[in-house]
Amino acid sequence: MIVDLLTIKDAAISFDFILQPSEIDLDSDEAKLVNEISVKGSLKKGIAQTDVQGNIDARIEIECSRCLVTAEQPLKFSFSAVFVSTENYTDEKEAELSIDDLDVSITVDDKIDLRELVREQILLAVPAQIFCREECKGLCQKCGASRNLIDCKCEEKEVDPRWQSLRKLNLN
Repeated sequence: MIVDLLTIKDAAISFDFILQPSEIDLDSDEAKLVNEISVKGSLKKGIAQTDVQGNIDARIEIECSRCLVTAEQPLKFSFSAVFVSTENYTDEKEAELSIDDLDVSITVDDKIDLRELVREQILLAVPAQIFCREECKGLCQKCGASRNLIDCKCEEKEVDPRWQSLRKLNLN
């Protein structure tokens, strides 16, 4: 969904649309959208900038950070973005940026691609770590088996060689 800012006569417009997972390419082997993405929000055009605010509701399939089993997680969040035209943005090679400038995007031909904005916001909202369940035990560091499925006893079998001579002591 592309919004042409030159055709907007009102200062604000609302949007409400559904995207299919095939329409959003996350460019990731770890994360995959599993159902339709609901997007609702508003776009407010000002003199120098355009503010976009909204809510995204989706479900994502991603590998558990501990055991690598695929886990499905809901993604429901609000977002805010600011767009400025190239005329209203500095073209100096060395300009001092503030922290707020990092959230500003430049419009191309006075158009905003809401689908690309949704894709970007989803990528930013994907958690760095996801667990299949809170009590996930992860993988064994020695044999690689899932500790959720079997008890491999690898930690019990191995003794640090620095402590081996203490086994010879008879403390009784």
